[in-house]
Amino acid sequence: MIDLGLARIGRLLQHGPPPAWKAIHVAGTNGKGSVCAYLSAMLHARGVPSARFTSPHLVDRWDCIVVDERVVSESAFRSAEQAVLKRDRAEQIAATEFELLTATAFEVFNASLPSSTLATTGFGVIECGLGGSLDATTAMRADRAVTVVTRIGLDHQGLLGNTAAAIAAHKAGIMRPGVPCVVDPANRDDHAVRDVLEARARDVGATLIYPDPLLLLRGGRGSVSPMACLGLEPHQLTNLACAYAAFRIATGQDGGQAAVDTYTEADTDFLVSIAQQLRWPGRLQILDVGPLLKAKEGGDQLASTHAVPVLLDGAHNPQSADALAAYVNKRLRGDNSSNNGTNNAKPITWILAASHGKDLDEILRPLLRSGDRVAAVTFGPVDGMPWVMPAAPQTILEKATALGVSPTDQHSDYEEGKPTVHDPNSLVSALKWATNSSASSGSPIVIAGSLYLVSDTLRLLRAAGGETGLP
Repeated sequence: MIDLGLARIGRLLQHGPPPAWKAIHVAGTNGKGSVCAYLSAMLHARGVPSARFTSPHLVDRWDCIVVDERVVSESAFRSAEQAVLKRDRAEQIAATEFELLTATAFEVFNASLPSSTLATTGFGVIECGLGGSLDATTAMRADRAVTVVTRIGLDHQGLLGNTAAAIAAHKAGIMRPGVPCVVDPANRDDHAVRDVLEARARDVGATLIYPDPLLLLRGGRGSVSPMACLGLEPHQLTNLACAYAAFRIATGQDGGQAAVDTYTEADTDFLVSIAQQLRWPGRLQILDVGPLLKAKEGGDQLASTHAVPVLLDGAHNPQSADALAAYVNKRLRGDNSSNNGTNNAKPITWILAASHGKDLDEILRPLLRSGDRVAAVTFGPVDGMPWVMPAAPQTILEKATALGVSPTDQHSDYEEGKPTVHDPNSLVSALKWATNSSASSGSPIVIAGSLYLVSDTLRLLRAAGGETGLP
């Protein structure tokens, strides 16, 4: 279960020599995974050995560990995990699931990245699981090259505090003496968050760097930057800018920290190539779920053979829901209006799930409009995270009704308050409803509300032979 603290993980990691690799440690509420993905892609593109640990996993428990842009093999993962479990039992540590996973990741890093006898330095790109100061990843023994604090907002209040400032205090705990810290510029605009981060930086002697994402849009010699032609959303551009600043500091390019305020034309070309090549599953991801609907059930064909595009996004807190809503309103509804909408905006068909305990009102309010259609589903058991439970679909639908979605435009696998489907395949039922109903009229389909629903979607699609975009 979740039990924040560094004592148990510290005991798991105390064996052996200090790691030869250097760490890039990333905390925050939103954008952590994307920043980590950008960072490891940049390191790999420049031929720098790297490994990445993010959470939660997407499909397989070991896909949260990536070495040189390839998911670690199951055999290598199992071998490292057994070594950690043996240590945990021998010393009667009773580490939590996430602590065991974190120690396993570092075991893989130690085996995969260059040893201290080689001239090349390897980097471990590490996402905080929860918070920062007491997160298991913070117990790592590797030297930090740079830390990153992405945008901070309200999430996990039961563990981190009920205000953005209280949450920021946990996130700021990853700062280390003399180690530069790259900070999402949105945190500077929130005075309470900024004051906490800057106080922590002063206390430990860390320098804060706020990269300007607009610098990435400036072309060389007065021209328009090719970055502007990619159409990245504002949060994507900011995540890319933060990753790039951290990359330059970590690798010491052009003077390291001093270089984060200057971007040359060659730098822009490099960033464009990274942005074009990177696919981060479950974040504004366009998928063809047709293979799921072509699968056989009792010998019957479920749908026609044409492609069925959906937008898949793991938005699971207010900030990420705002970002998803902005994208949907502009790209799928066909308007740039506020949540009140316009009469000619397209309705959206939503397939939603959420973790139990999430603030559904704050998540759903920016997403839903009158005229939208909503299916509520559950997600299946999360491997290695038995404490994660889905919200009841009926609770989601009740909130949708309160937000103006007509009950006649809703679908659930619940009848009279009792579930009729008890496994992740309820998603297929929702997709059948979304695509087969005469009321759909080509309404764009969005699957959202939980990274665990993202996991179920990708797992089912992979089993059906579809394209998932997984590493």
